[in-house]
Amino acid sequence: MKKENVPQDLSSLGKITKEICYATDKSGKYVTELSRGWEIKINALDVAWEDIEARKARAKQQVLNNEVSPLLYFMEYRLMDIGILSDYTGFWKWQIKRHLKPEVFKKLSDKDLKKYAEAFNVKIEDIKTMSVHED
Repeated sequence: MKKENVPQDLSSLGKITKEICYATDKSGKYVTELSRGWEIKINALDVAWEDIEARKARAKQQVLNNEVSPLLYFMEYRLMDIGILSDYTGFWKWQIKRHLKPEVFKKLSDKDLKKYAEAFNVKIEDIKTMSVHED
């Protein structure tokens, strides 16, 4: 791709960041060029974010239906899986799976809830009420 043909389609990410692309200059040498976005990539990211939003909504409904604990909602919100959450909290994966059960979650100590709150960057009360306050 020639330097002057590097896509500059404005995306929501293009407002805050640019991506380095490799292109050829007039003499045919490879150079780097900043791109604000590329329509195909923008569409792919939009589809991915829609999927994430649907997963968060589904997790929230499962919590409201008392099928899972609020941990699932925050895992979806923070884009974490059980392995990542285990690394952040120090809990074993099997323990987190147990904590995803509402009846087990309700019995967790404040000490354990604090570990989750720190991992999700929220307060203990936020976990209990499924509230997210971005600072």
